[in-house]
Amino acid sequence: MSTTVPHSAGNGLQFLEEGTPGGPIVVLIHGSLDRAAGMLRVSRQIHKESHVIRFDRRGYAHNNSHQGPFTVAGNASDVVSILNDREAILIGHSFGGNIALATAAQLGQQIRAVSTYETPLSWFDWWPRNTAGANSLTVPTADAAEAFMIRLIGRKRWDQLPESTKEARRAEGVALTTELQSIREGAPWDVADIECPVICGYGSKALEHHKKGALWLGENLKHAHSVEIDGAGHGAPNSHAAAFAELLIRPHLAPLP
Repeated sequence: MSTTVPHSAGNGLQFLEEGTPGGPIVVLIHGSLDRAAGMLRVSRQIHKESHVIRFDRRGYAHNNSHQGPFTVAGNASDVVSILNDREAILIGHSFGGNIALATAAQLGQQIRAVSTYETPLSWFDWWPRNTAGANSLTVPTADAAEAFMIRLIGRKRWDQLPESTKEARRAEGVALTTELQSIREGAPWDVADIECPVICGYGSKALEHHKKGALWLGENLKHAHSVEIDGAGHGAPNSHAAAFAELLIRPHLAPLP
């Protein structure tokens, strides 16, 4: 029977463990301005066959009081602390994919495999400068968070949110803008340092730069390939959770050769 148990890492970060005790550990890492709840549907797809870890990244939701740094390296150190020497599979959505790759580069054989989904490679010259992330860097942090959310969920859904929820999201603008700026300044991991298998996902409705990024990862990481989720956009962990699990996670759950 699957149960969800809250834990605290050595650095005080709160996280959840759920699913099958003793199963392969799968860490679900959410993207910018999201939270652990955003990966819940994916967790439900795999909880009978794996031991799932979800957590609100530093600066968001239950960990919104974290003082940073809100960088890929800072977030990767949280994953290291949560794992506490345990072997794991890392699944990263959007910005979370960079965290997964950076953690794999740091921990080597402790990371069994990685999957990314539409992970931004903002440091490349070909990455457009008019994306939602780039636009968020030119306005006050609260405004940046609001604009980012509206672009993600639409104005109508944003207007329907309770004012307390809107204020909470606006307050997360500091983490949002800082982490996005950090990947504009340079690559947070080195291709040569990532030895594990990697699946690089994108949706058939992906923006062109998200698709190009996933294909670049599939072509340039040592043991990687790219997969497309039919009918999905950037929010695939919610809209296409079953396909997300089938294409990006289950291939990693097979026993190692």
